[in-house]
Amino acid sequence: MDTFQAVVLVCLAATPVDQCNEQTALDVLSTQVENELQCTMGWQDIIARAPLSEDVGKSVYIRTICRREP
Repeated sequence: MDTFQAVVLVCLAATPVDQCNEQTALDVLSTQVENELQCTMGWQDIIARAPLSEDVGKSVYIRTICRREP
């Protein structure tokens, strides 16, 4: 059974979405999940513990990436 890596990128609001990646993000957080749906649903818990959580929607935004792991 495949697992997935949910990657949460915290990017500056001034960074265009298409340029928000692991190299340009202020913070990169990740967790292993069981399916693709969990990639889109579990990021709130991850961000709540992040130092930049209070800035989400103000000076930063969140982008999620889901990767299949073998």
